Amino acid sequence: MAVAVIGYLRLGRSDISGTLVGYRLVDSETVEVTFTVARNDPSRKAVCIVRARSKDGGETGRREVLIPPSNQESVQVTTIVKGSRSPVIGDVYGCGFDVPSYLVAP
Repeated sequence: MAVAVIGYLRLGRSDISGTLVGYRLVDSETVEVTFTVARNDPSRKAVCIVRARSKDGGETGRREVLIPPSNQESVQVTTIVKGSRSPVIGDVYGCGFDVPSYLVAP
């Protein structure tokens, strides 16, 4: 039992996660993606990669989104992703704390 608990604590939880809330097709090359970011340390800035995907599942566009520090562990974010082909869905590829230096707040 102890091994299972330790395994869950080390492997079962992530310090940050991004979860798709919904998406809206804006036009033939644009999708609006809404997602929730949950962090164990909301005082740290983060980055999430959000994608537009085509009917065949291929990625047609992506965007890195800066998630600024917050007082809340969970925040909801909405962003626009432009695609090179018509998107049919938007999704969250992943989130992390390794924020590139070129990514700045608007």
